[in-house]
Amino acid sequence: MTTRRSFLKTSAVLSAGLLVAPKLFAYDKKYIGLQLYTVRDAMDKDPQGTLAKVAKVGFNSVEAATYTGSEKFYGMDGLSFAKVLKDNGLSLISSHYRLGEDIPRSKGTLLNDWQKAVDDAAQIGLKYMICAWLSPAERGLLDHYKKIAGDLNTAGEICKKAGIQLCYHNHDFEFIKQDGKYPYEMLLINSDPDLVKMEMDMYWMTKAKQDPMTLFNQYPGRFPLWHLKDMDNTPEQKFTEVGNGVIDFKAILKHANKAGLKYFFVEQDICPGDPIDSITKSYNYIKTNLV
Repeated sequence: MTTRRSFLKTSAVLSAGLLVAPKLFAYDKKYIGLQLYTVRDAMDKDPQGTLAKVAKVGFNSVEAATYTGSEKFYGMDGLSFAKVLKDNGLSLISSHYRLGEDIPRSKGTLLNDWQKAVDDAAQIGLKYMICAWLSPAERGLLDHYKKIAGDLNTAGEICKKAGIQLCYHNHDFEFIKQDGKYPYEMLLINSDPDLVKMEMDMYWMTKAKQDPMTLFNQYPGRFPLWHLKDMDNTPEQKFTEVGNGVIDFKAILKHANKAGLKYFFVEQDICPGDPIDSITKSYNYIKTNLV
């Protein structure tokens, strides 16, 4: 039986551990994820075979990139997709969705039939649903970003009722200043920190000349998901394999606890050859150097 004295002693040890090594409690290092957009062409042709290859590389979790609004993930209904993932030892953590302001008749977006999308996500155990991208038509001026923050709040409330966290994934266009302010600030300030969190894409942050650590300090705990996406050392700033570019992921990961990191995903929008070769290089670097 646990005595009060032993409980206090244990609590003191745990508290000391948190002070000495907070990064141990920031995220579960057993998860090394892949955003399936990286292998999108292969997923279109042979999703089952591609997922088997992803698992063979060593990845154990994934983030989906397609949802059609009719329970379909990569041409499969949700439960079939979840079974293929389970059969390959892959955990489905999150999935990307569109805002849908510019595609009003498209199902399964934050602004159109969102409840159905959330129900489908809950059925297969998704932890996070992410607003992936704003089309040029959806961006606009600061007041419009303020409206979008309200739309995110509404969608996030529906997610919360289903036990799912809504996030927003950045690119670089959110860091083009308007009247001295970044649109990204408008999204952060005008969205509820409980309902709307962020998926930070390290490539696009770097391209926009933003310091992730500054944002972690300004908005601690708002960044549970990251995309580990590297940038090569050329004037073109091309996408490259993790560890093959200029982004110091080791330094950024030291701030995982402040950020609130829970899961990260490798993503490479464009690969020089077979994407499986590229994700293998990224996985090997992460396994050897980052976890």
